[in-house]
Amino acid sequence: MRPKQKEIIKEIEKLSSKHSSWKVFSDFVEVAAITISNAVDKTKWREREDRYLAIVKEYEKDEFPAFKKMFHLLIEAMDETVELEGGPKDILGPIFHELALHNKWKGQFFTPIDVSELIGKMNVRQLKPWEIERLNEPCAGSGSMVLGYAKAMRDNKMNYNRQLLVTAQDVDIKCVHMTYIQLSLYGIPAVVLNANTLTLEVWDTWYTPVYLIDGWKIRENAKEYLINPAIEEATQMMMKI
Repeated sequence: MRPKQKEIIKEIEKLSSKHSSWKVFSDFVEVAAITISNAVDKTKWREREDRYLAIVKEYEKDEFPAFKKMFHLLIEAMDETVELEGGPKDILGPIFHELALHNKWKGQFFTPIDVSELIGKMNVRQLKPWEIERLNEPCAGSGSMVLGYAKAMRDNKMNYNRQLLVTAQDVDIKCVHMTYIQLSLYGIPAVVLNANTLTLEVWDTWYTPVYLIDGWKIRENAKEYLINPAIEEATQMMMKI
């Protein structure tokens, strides 16, 4: 575990003298997810902003700055991971387990990083520069499996920020927040759903910043990501003849 992750754990433990570590962690990932979402997605801004303010009110004025500090530490931990290990890694999952929250959270155990990376290596396929890989994660957890695949893409000289399009879902909103935060901060185009994969019920939808900023919503509707630019150009030339 990286030093920045340990610092996040210390900040959570400091607040745990008055609030449970379960509550602090849950509030932290929700606040962080709302902060990211409300910067780019205005469709649910009011609803999420109200929820953000409701969480803030549950902490003293001298307590809440710790959330800002943890968010900065999380970003720094991710930057270090990409720089030193050559790709994204699950940062929040190990923190969750280190705090022993998995004993309370419906018996959930997130896929270990090494296993996620191994599965990514076994399943990654080489894409041509114009091709897009669509990845569907039916039980996202902390997003570890998606990150393992993204790491495998980078190891194979592919750009997961432009060539990977993710749909991830989970019935637990805390998992949705964790996955959304990590895919957002690693710059992965994704739609993260609070949904039941088996019944197809969907309760909430979160779009990562790069998904919205790069116009993936429009591109998906237009099926633009399926077009080879060279073939498209040749087709247009033929039509003019």
